[in-house]
Amino acid sequence: MTAPQQQKLRIKGPVVITGNRLGDGAVVYRTQDRRWSTKLGEAFVTTEAESATALLKDANASDIETVGAYVAPVLLEAGKIRPGNLRERIRQQGPTFALPGAGA
Repeated sequence: MTAPQQQKLRIKGPVVITGNRLGDGAVVYRTQDRRWSTKLGEAFVTTEAESATALLKDANASDIETVGAYVAPVLLEAGKIRPGNLRERIRQQGPTFALPGAGA
């Protein structure tokens, strides 16, 4: 059996590398200059499996800043990067229901 990190990526559109910041759990995205940003609009977008694999390997090389980095689908609409599936929309926008005590 092959470990998930060793499996070949199948890319069917634009993707970014995302994870969670260790200090506070914030959702972060890998930028072109190898930084982490909380802004999806600053994420480096690729459509190439080889590029995504290299970005993911680099992101996972150091678990000091972030944890759980993975490849996430995105949509490119009118020059803006948008989450490409429900999971990523929830990660970016927060829970789909009101939390107890929130907004009361």
